[in-house]
Amino acid sequence: MHPYFIEFEMKIRLGQIIGLLLLVFFSGALNAQNNTNSPYTRYGYGALADPISSNSRAMGGMGIGLRDRYHVNISNPASYTAMDSLTFLFDGGVTLQNTNFSDGTYKLNAKNTSVNYFAMQFRLGKHTAMSIGMNPYSNVGYSLSQVYDDPTVADNYSSLTFSGDGGLHQLYAGLGINFVKNLSIGANFSYIWGDITHQAVQAFPRNTSALAITNTENVDVRSFKYDFGLQYVHRINSKNSVVIGAVFAPKQKLSNDASETTALGVSGAVTESVNVNDTIVTCEIPTTIGLGATYVYDERFIAGFDVLLQQWSKVNFMNGKDLFCDRVKVSVGAEYLPALYGSGFFNHVKYRVGAFYSLPYYKLEGSRAAKEYGVSLGVGMPVARSNSIINVSGQFIRLQGQGASRLSENTFQLTVGLTFNETWFFKRKIN
Repeated sequence: MHPYFIEFEMKIRLGQIIGLLLLVFFSGALNAQNNTNSPYTRYGYGALADPISSNSRAMGGMGIGLRDRYHVNISNPASYTAMDSLTFLFDGGVTLQNTNFSDGTYKLNAKNTSVNYFAMQFRLGKHTAMSIGMNPYSNVGYSLSQVYDDPTVADNYSSLTFSGDGGLHQLYAGLGINFVKNLSIGANFSYIWGDITHQAVQAFPRNTSALAITNTENVDVRSFKYDFGLQYVHRINSKNSVVIGAVFAPKQKLSNDASETTALGVSGAVTESVNVNDTIVTCEIPTTIGLGATYVYDERFIAGFDVLLQQWSKVNFMNGKDLFCDRVKVSVGAEYLPALYGSGFFNHVKYRVGAFYSLPYYKLEGSRAAKEYGVSLGVGMPVARSNSIINVSGQFIRLQGQGASRLSENTFQLTVGLTFNETWFFKRKIN
């Protein structure tokens, strides 16, 4: 009989996963600046992207109190300890979206595709687990035009165009610790980077001798951020339990380089650039507090809610104060699995439903610019002869402008996620 030895089959697979991570990383970085057309992204850091896994997205974004050993839950780092000690998780998602814009008079349609996130998770010890991944923090992408024409005055025709693109991304490493029985704490340490560009162009097409003015503002962020999480499991009996979760991130300054350039030109040719200002401005992200709870029955039924508060009214952006409103988001969701064991494909499909209501941080003319709400449906389909899961969800989102002439948006998102759940860490016995 040969002696016992440990064979970790993860060596080849780990190389494959790293290659896949790099592919997703670069494709996500390349596509991150093209996944929105919302004019509201003209303000601040643009549209904020909550850290939500593909299974949570189908449940209205609920995740602070969610403990699921089959998925990576990037909403709360304390959840990392829920995974099985022998498994390696890799999770990623892609979203296709269609948005209709309307201001009550004009309508416009836009389609976008984006990589949402990727993450991998594994155990470091009996009471600790680690997660590494990348997800967007914000997205900017818009183009708006205004035309002024006075037919009574010769050559009195001008156009004003506003455009912007960019966004911030974050690469994180997180650690969860089962601190005491039924209590887990966790932390994510993130490198956040990206650039945001806003441009305004005033032109006079009928007057070839008039100077066109182009003003460009850019901020390039390279900084670090951190956030914390907690989860407590209260077991009512063998089949019923309640999970209470909390997350916290302090207000933080972001290291950056900023510039503002004004260019003058005639007939499309730049003749002079003036007012070039390279500096470091004050840019901050807010204190974030979140609470969540889920009820779990027999590992087959989950229902819960999240409440999230971000104090954007207290941050500075580009040296400006009082530019935003506090952001509030409430999410509710549920998941149902017909059977834990037995045969039949549909008995092992996870059915999900959810909804959310949000007050975004956009502020116009001294008041809140919009409110937002959405509903979602989804399924988690098992992969044959594997613990891996394909997550598919559809989400309808309504961004309602607060004012008679303010823009409203209707968005439908189709998200497809894949969670690799494989048993890698085990001892093999050779005879």
